Amino acid sequence: MKQKLPDSLVGPGHPDFELLSSLAEEITSRAGGSMALEHDVPQMLRQCIDDVIMTPKTGRRAYEELEKTEKTYIGTRVEIELRALLRLPKGRLDTVILGQDVDIKHTMGGNWMIPTEALNCACLLVAADEARARCYLGLIVARPEHLTAGQNKDAKRSISADGFRHILWLLKDQPYPANFWRGADETAVAQIFAGETGNERMARLFRLIQRRAIPRDVVEAVAQQKDFMRRIRADGGHGTRDMLARERIVLLEGQKDAQLIKALELPPCPASAFISCRIDDAAQARLLEHSRHKLPHRPG
Repeated sequence: MKQKLPDSLVGPGHPDFELLSSLAEEITSRAGGSMALEHDVPQMLRQCIDDVIMTPKTGRRAYEELEKTEKTYIGTRVEIELRALLRLPKGRLDTVILGQDVDIKHTMGGNWMIPTEALNCACLLVAADEARARCYLGLIVARPEHLTAGQNKDAKRSISADGFRHILWLLKDQPYPANFWRGADETAVAQIFAGETGNERMARLFRLIQRRAIPRDVVEAVAQQKDFMRRIRADGGHGTRDMLARERIVLLEGQKDAQLIKALELPPCPASAFISCRIDDAAQARLLEHSRHKLPHRPG
């Protein structure tokens, strides 16, 4: 998506203001308010994309590695998940909001393809920019004058440069969770998933990727087990935490270890995430003495 989008003209006096603003209010209300919308839509997009990339099973780390049919499926998945999130029914197009037929269009690029059956109808536009980890949610009435003159072989037309000025934005350049694996070292990723057991994969994850917050869903994907949190705990010397401790690597939880994470000068770690680091000096070791984390004493 373009980093600089034109200001919207949709306001009082615009021919579609009343319709689009009422649809926007209904969508926001169904989401549970603007803050919930800002949180839940980005999280939904991240899940939809990651579930198709399937890094743990395929070794792929980015959207660009997907097959064409898989990229198409993400759009279908977003449509389904968005309807579920907003508790919207299926309609003649993709859904119905306040009695209006609404088409849901998703893109991972910079524009949307509008089918002929959606002409002069409201469209709910969704976009995800993987490279920048930004997302967009907007509404437009797909009037012919807002679309390009040219069309593809399916007679679909995209939104023209001027047409972007007729989008009412609900989310614009909104941050969403970045693809964790996209920025990870390729060799490290291969080594992590080469582990034969859940404990082995987990130990490699926190050994090879230190001083970086690791989301809970990444931990679950690496463990590939239902009780993935068990892999995090100490287990009589055999758990992931035990294995790492012998290498003087401490595994911390964002919520329970917030003060220790700050004291060790580690990057911010969300409450539900995890972070690891190697304890190299006496000052760091002293910080751990009064915590719930214990490391083996060094000989001598």
